[in-house]
Amino acid sequence: MANASIDVIALHGALDAAREARELSWRQLAKLLDVSPSTMSRLANGKNPDVDAFAAMVRWLDVPAEKFMIDAAELERRTAEPPDLVAELAPLLRARPDLQPEDVEHLEVLIGSAVRRFNADRQAKAD
Repeated sequence: MANASIDVIALHGALDAAREARELSWRQLAKLLDVSPSTMSRLANGKNPDVDAFAAMVRWLDVPAEKFMIDAAELERRTAEPPDLVAELAPLLRARPDLQPEDVEHLEVLIGSAVRRFNADRQAKAD
């Protein structure tokens, strides 16, 4: 695939789902992958992992690397749009040890509702 990049959003999502299924923290996952915790933080912030970290991640996921490749034009389109706030906040909420999974779900619903309201208010003002 010419002009391809890593689909960091998909990679992070796959790692997050597998990590949760195995009941691991991000720090524990970083240790299993033999990468620094800051590598995992950079990934959560949309930064590409280095080649060795990427290889370790796809091996751990047992998924072909190609699954996480994206065409440069699609990547440019995605980065032009702001990320969904709930999707961006969800990993941070899940990482909090003082929140139970049901607490995270409630917060995601509340934040999503607030965002929809803000967008509707902005649209009404624009019309």
